[in-house]
Amino acid sequence: MILQDAPSPLVLILTFLVLSSFQFAEGARAAECRLEDDEQSSRVVEIVDGDTLLLEDGREVRLTGIQAPKLPLGRPNFQAWPLAVEARKALSDLALDKTVMLRFGGTRSDRHGRVLAQVFVKDADTENLWLQREMLRSGLARVYTFNDNRACSDELLSAEREARGAGRGIWVDPFYDIRDASNPNGLMERIGSFELVEGEIVSATQVRGRLYINFGEDYRNDFTVTVRERDVKLLAAEEPWTSLLDDSTGRKDLAALSGKLVRVRGWLDRYNGPEIEISHPEQIEFSREDH
Repeated sequence: MILQDAPSPLVLILTFLVLSSFQFAEGARAAECRLEDDEQSSRVVEIVDGDTLLLEDGREVRLTGIQAPKLPLGRPNFQAWPLAVEARKALSDLALDKTVMLRFGGTRSDRHGRVLAQVFVKDADTENLWLQREMLRSGLARVYTFNDNRACSDELLSAEREARGAGRGIWVDPFYDIRDASNPNGLMERIGSFELVEGEIVSATQVRGRLYINFGEDYRNDFTVTVRERDVKLLAAEEPWTSLLDDSTGRKDLAALSGKLVRVRGWLDRYNGPEIEISHPEQIEFSREDH
């Protein structure tokens, strides 16, 4: 379905109903939620933004697995994303002056020296409060995983889905709309931004090891998802990719991807037309009807 430049209200309503009717699988291929505890807990003394905090012991912690709306934080000519201030306040309400525990499911630090962790507020009387999940449930963050930090993505995607379905926070702001893969002109206007893009796969091919997943007939202009050779192996080792790509002879059958409805998340770039490069399975959600 190609969106017109000026669709009628009826077309907009029908488009919303069609896209809303699809259910996407929860964690059919998501990394398991196995975390290692940090040896010590610490008090939160400052909230930097909606996904970053400072501890009393001097560590700066990035809440891995989510991305909250961004603040300028000293970056010149950077405009705050919608609801960035609200996201910082929400995290402050949850964590400031509270004692937290860090748990790890992947790489433990980034190139900026920040600790990468799932963060839990300690509570002796109730279940420890998981900050990432709470920010997602409130609609003030999106799931944002990496191939070396994928733990608990099933639970995180479920929390994001809950907030989106309830229309909380960012999910009623057009800045965070799920984009239509069949509208490459609209996607080109979002180059350089982190987006969720939804649509039907038209074809897929592998050239010199790199996988190209096309969402239109014209790969020079239409939206494409690309996967590097090393990452193709990671995808192929997990469901539903394993079942989709293995034919009766045990060989990979890329034609099996055609017609699948998927939701892709990542940074929009330009490769001929608009492109998202993915590195791990959690960046693509398949419709329940497709597996």
